[in-house]
Amino acid sequence: MDFLSQLLPIIVYVFLIVLIIVGIILGIKIIITIDKVTKIVDDVNDKFQKISPLLNTFGMISDKMSDIVGTVFGAIQSLFMKLFLSHKGKEESEEDE
Repeated sequence: MDFLSQLLPIIVYVFLIVLIIVGIILGIKIIITIDKVTKIVDDVNDKFQKISPLLNTFGMISDKMSDIVGTVFGAIQSLFMKLFLSHKGKEESEEDE
């Protein structure tokens, strides 16, 4: 029994030392990985900043085209509405007579 009371703390200390060493190694690997991810994110951000004016131009062109198409379709719709409503109005006035 005396032997176990002396051996058990030694085993616990060895496991704690191994756990601390593994934690330090994992911490160093996490720091290296975070540095790599930071470099990649910075590179992507720089490339996006270079492309951003081009994307803004495409967005502005798209908005203008949308406005033009909306205006054209609105004019066509109002033309059809006038044509069909004028025919309905004539038919109703003929039926009244």
